Amino acid sequence: MEASSPPAAVSAAPPDDDRIRSLDASIQAVWRIKLAGLSLFLLLPVLFYDLTFLFSPDPWLPFGVLSGTGLVVGTAFTLLWPRLRYRSWGFALWPEELYREHGVITHVRTVVPLRRIQHVDVSQDLLEREFALGRLVVHTAGSRSSDVVIPGLPLPEAERIRDEIKRFILEDPLLEDPV
Repeated sequence: MEASSPPAAVSAAPPDDDRIRSLDASIQAVWRIKLAGLSLFLLLPVLFYDLTFLFSPDPWLPFGVLSGTGLVVGTAFTLLWPRLRYRSWGFALWPEELYREHGVITHVRTVVPLRRIQHVDVSQDLLEREFALGRLVVHTAGSRSSDVVIPGLPLPEAERIRDEIKRFILEDPLLEDPV
């Protein structure tokens, strides 16, 4: 993904911090493995249907048409969707905001003021652990869309961003008690 600068109305970040960064490229493999499992899971009932009506005297479709179509569609989706999804993801940590954009069909841009963040987690599922990736989970104040997730970060980078946000939260003068 090409680096771009934030919209002028959103933030005026220093030149080094204003670049939109993409996720680690290995997240595509994680997404492909997960989609392949889902495609196989959805293909099993179609294959079962085909086998059930294999010896039917008057089948609705010839044997293999339904399962073959499912296999082709599932394979194409598994190979193409992660690439499109990867190209649509971007994020940036600006001095007072976390910016995230994503979405292939519906493009969503989210700006989270760092002072609205309640706590930050770094999580991994089994596949992400195998690829040394982490998912940054930011919990914000509010009820609607109060969790902001950035997947596909190298684990050290996810932990570094978590620590930067934690440092900002602990040093925020608006949160300190007046003396």
